Amino acid sequence: MEIDRASIAAVEPVIRPHVRRTPVLEARGADFGLACDLTFKLELLQHSGSFKARGAFANLLTREVPAAGVVAASGGNHGAAVAYAAQKVGRPARIYVPTVSSPAKIERIRSYGADLVVIGERYADALAASEKWAAQTGALQIHAFDQPGALLGQGTVGLELGEQAPALETLLVAVGGGGLIGGIAAWYEGKVKIVGVEPSAAPTLTRALQAGRPVDAEAGGIAADSLAPKRVGKLMFPLAQRYVASVVLVEDDAIRAAQRALWDSLRVVTEPGGAAAFAALLSGAYRAEPNERVGVLLCGGNTLAVDFSR
Repeated sequence: MEIDRASIAAVEPVIRPHVRRTPVLEARGADFGLACDLTFKLELLQHSGSFKARGAFANLLTREVPAAGVVAASGGNHGAAVAYAAQKVGRPARIYVPTVSSPAKIERIRSYGADLVVIGERYADALAASEKWAAQTGALQIHAFDQPGALLGQGTVGLELGEQAPALETLLVAVGGGGLIGGIAAWYEGKVKIVGVEPSAAPTLTRALQAGRPVDAEAGGIAADSLAPKRVGKLMFPLAQRYVASVVLVEDDAIRAAQRALWDSLRVVTEPGGAAAFAALLSGAYRAEPNERVGVLLCGGNTLAVDFSR
């Protein structure tokens, strides 16, 4: 299956009854000390708390699901999305997450009725366990980012945003395994400047672009439960090489500052990974031109109440 505009457009009506058309919020950059005005895409308001619901439904609705149901490994958001989608279509789900997964995400997965297993320290440990379970039971494995359904589902974010904000010149997107930025890049095909944003402690796409192929990278930092899968996916990598203009790195302190700024000015609470793209602007890792029309994808909100007084 090709990962391109036609395939994304074909998947969109399949998942449309099951996902939200999330809103955009226009904001003055001056409110944040920036020269550019901003368009925030509020994908943290998606079912299950992140964009991942799109890919989960794309997988469940375009593939044959066996009686054993589905299995997924996740830092948290993908697991919540698969659990939610499986519940809605009446299929059993088993979700593996590492110990780094946040309590908010673990609680959300359980709330959707999935069989939850917490194992290992990082996403790679949970993935290995999920693969073993799939081999033993015949359950359908739904990968967090390296399957066509994931990229096509996430690509509908780009389709939607293109309709809501057709004048965008630049779009900042957080990168973990790359399913989101890969799908969005496939939709825009270079018509909008796509900038990837990664935590300095988890530079998966940065390392891949340097090496010319997906390679293992560091997997730590404040956003490790959503942006630290060890390496980017094979399917997204050629899309990134072709359509992603650049990738910038942000420190954990910059991500925390972005979370705080979003709350102070917009009363929006994101998880760390959800604020990473905005951290690139606030920290100067990405410097917008005056009057540049910049979009920022706020991709996840699965967090407990944040105490900004500290």
